[in-house]
Amino acid sequence: MSFVTEAVEVRAKGILFDMDGILISSIGSVERSWHAWATKNGVDPELAIRTAHGCRAIETITKLRPDLDGPAELKWIEDLEIADQEGILVLPGVPELLASLPAGRWTVVTSATGKLARVRLLSGGIVAPEPFVSADTVEQGKPNPAPYLKGAELLGFAPEECVVFEDSGAGVRAGHAAGCRVVATTFSHPLEELAKAEFLITDLTQVRVTADGDGLRIELRPKA
Repeated sequence: MSFVTEAVEVRAKGILFDMDGILISSIGSVERSWHAWATKNGVDPELAIRTAHGCRAIETITKLRPDLDGPAELKWIEDLEIADQEGILVLPGVPELLASLPAGRWTVVTSATGKLARVRLLSGGIVAPEPFVSADTVEQGKPNPAPYLKGAELLGFAPEECVVFEDSGAGVRAGHAAGCRVVATTFSHPLEELAKAEFLITDLTQVRVTADGDGLRIELRPKA
């Protein structure tokens, strides 16, 4: 897979955005919070941070410390992350792109809990679409396809009619497994983890979307 080097046009009916690393950056909060959780629970902080990126917190907890009370630990780290909003930023190109999208044609599919996602989106100046997919609205998180299947269902489209924007390996695999076309950005993960994406871009400044009949025309442009 290589970066988009000339304009590419993709037709779709709906767009499914990951949140962290696509719409906003909360990487500082994520890493500080998981470092604190790992230190508290005798886990290597670097392992905890690496495991947590792109995945639901409950699954990270279960994987790293299956002996703990999962729901209690989930509340502990959710509260910590909600309290730590320092450094949350909306990413380049996001306000312009979201403003260009017709209502009902896009939603967010995130591994964060609904409460945390709303706080982070608001911190980045983004009004959360309703409804959207969060960690507490699906039984299985990324890389399982369930979140993106749910996102397509919320919009009322078949998965193959939707385009996913992702930055994590787990998210790319989830979108691919759901049957969606996947555009990956290079915000947080090495290229080899994004191999299942159909297209690779740097950020959303390279994306233009226009309504076209009953669908969307998505143009992916080379980085200026």
